[in-house]
Amino acid sequence: MTHARTTHRRAGRAVCRAVAAAAATGLLATGLAATTSSASPLATPAEPGSAAFVGAEPSAAADVAHGDVILNLFQWTWTSVAEECTSTIGPAGIDAVQVSPPQEHIQGAEWWTSYQPVSYKIESKLGTREEFKAMVDACGEAGVGVVADAVINHTTGADQGAGTGVAGTSFAVDDFPGVPYGPGDFNDCRENIANYGDRDEVQNCRLVSLQDLRTGSPDVQDKIAGYLNDLIDLGVQGFRIDAAKHMPAEDLAAIKGKLSDPGIYWVQEVIGAGGEPIRPSEYVGNGDVHEFDYARQLKSAFGGQLASLQGIADGKLPSDQAGVFVTNHDTERNGETLTSKDGDAYRLASLFMLAFPYGSPSLYSGYTFDDKDAGAPGATATGVDDADCDSGAWSCIQRDPAVAGMVRFHHAVEGTELTDWWDDGGNQIAFGRGDAGFVALNAGDGEAEHTFQTSLPAGEYANVAAGDDVAETYTVAADGTFTATVPAHGAVALLPAGADG
Repeated sequence: MTHARTTHRRAGRAVCRAVAAAAATGLLATGLAATTSSASPLATPAEPGSAAFVGAEPSAAADVAHGDVILNLFQWTWTSVAEECTSTIGPAGIDAVQVSPPQEHIQGAEWWTSYQPVSYKIESKLGTREEFKAMVDACGEAGVGVVADAVINHTTGADQGAGTGVAGTSFAVDDFPGVPYGPGDFNDCRENIANYGDRDEVQNCRLVSLQDLRTGSPDVQDKIAGYLNDLIDLGVQGFRIDAAKHMPAEDLAAIKGKLSDPGIYWVQEVIGAGGEPIRPSEYVGNGDVHEFDYARQLKSAFGGQLASLQGIADGKLPSDQAGVFVTNHDTERNGETLTSKDGDAYRLASLFMLAFPYGSPSLYSGYTFDDKDAGAPGATATGVDDADCDSGAWSCIQRDPAVAGMVRFHHAVEGTELTDWWDDGGNQIAFGRGDAGFVALNAGDGEAEHTFQTSLPAGEYANVAAGDDVAETYTVAADGTFTATVPAHGAVALLPAGADG
């Protein structure tokens, strides 16, 4: 990896809390202002009399690093994200939130309108620039970084013709004055991608009619970098690069090199498929890459036998270059992966991901839907209602006490190896993380009692998979064994009782 986030993750979280505390007393104002990059020439001007926009101090959150736990809050408004960072995400120890694309896009209630840019103004149906900045600051004060979903491969589709974006910016085919982009800023191929076995076609033609930017052009790179720098100025700590597979890795490297922080965290969407010439490994020089096969294998195992998960890291990207997930906004709609509709299996797969030593885990919090194109609850052509975790329409995995407990487990065992694997040949598995922790998972329909061999020192241990509010403890004997009854479709995860995690 080329990014500069080499600081130990636990130290990063400690710094995060310290920075947030110092920011609250105003102690870091001078230092932070000194490190803020200059405003992008593409930045939307601040409203008259406003001091909260370009050139303002960045968020108090520490830098997002590989290995941190990210929560993808899909189609959450900026106001909702801010409130959730303060009430739930920060207290749960989740390191960062991934937010949906913040740039201006076409009008429409469907979720995918967020992925069709018409300008790089920070104003979308999820909120205004002011609300975005307030969100970043609120999350920073809670010790949570913000990762923005960056749509930089394309603009809106040629099939949209002419129109007006959600912030009032006009556009037409090959004409985007809000950036500005003109005909020379798009690739020469004006056809949709038909053959994914042809590298040139995949990276230079249109993805489902979306107008493909000429990302090899220095001028286009400057404009994209200006947009990303604007977000960095607002305090964004990282980027998820949408449709990275459709841009040459060297183009992305050139764009990243033009950022005010070239070492900022990136995780790139590169969907690998057998027989295709473009491979996820091509992109690791730019940062992390999403490992889609991990999520696919989770679905297979939870529909078959959990015992197969012992080798889930085999044949995949190296752990320190892989971003892993149980589902995302695309795969929950195309059936590739488990989703919240899978109930206990989805929940248990998320717990496994937080416990197993592979990749950087990304939890997913979306909303219920029957129509795969449907926008978030209450969405209109220009706006989205705030998320409501009490309504049943939003999945809100971060509110699950077991998930919060396993975030704690993930942080407590970081840097340790997989040890003491056990399985029953079917849907009961257990494994240790050195002498730091131990977890057992049961995907069966009935509870299962077993005496487990661990590498844990003798003593009292808390079951953090029961949630922080549940006082459930186990005693590990001098020989490293303990006996537990693992609930059906549940887990037992041991950390030393009273440990900070």
